[in-house]
Amino acid sequence: MTMNEKKKIEIEAATFRRLVEHFREHTEVQNIDLMNLAEFCRNCISKWYKKAAEDNDIELEYEEARKIIYGMPYSDWKDKYQKEMTQEQKEKFEARKKRN
Repeated sequence: MTMNEKKKIEIEAATFRRLVEHFREHTEVQNIDLMNLAEFCRNCISKWYKKAAEDNDIELEYEEARKIIYGMPYSDWKDKYQKEMTQEQKEKFEARKKRN
């Protein structure tokens, strides 16, 4: 069976949903760790989601996009799971910014 455009979109959507679910399950992975390792985080995905909605003529507030990605309001996620950035994390982040 060859992949037509509709099937491709369905597979991409399923992959995206699994990625979001994975991030929701692994709250121990901090956004700063993602930024330092991969140069994107949950907030980046939220921004990409918002942009894709706008590209499809759908108004979506950034906080609503965050809620979709985090599975809860960002402020709740932050209170429950976000830890203070360590000095090492901060140094890695600053060093990466200087390289780019």
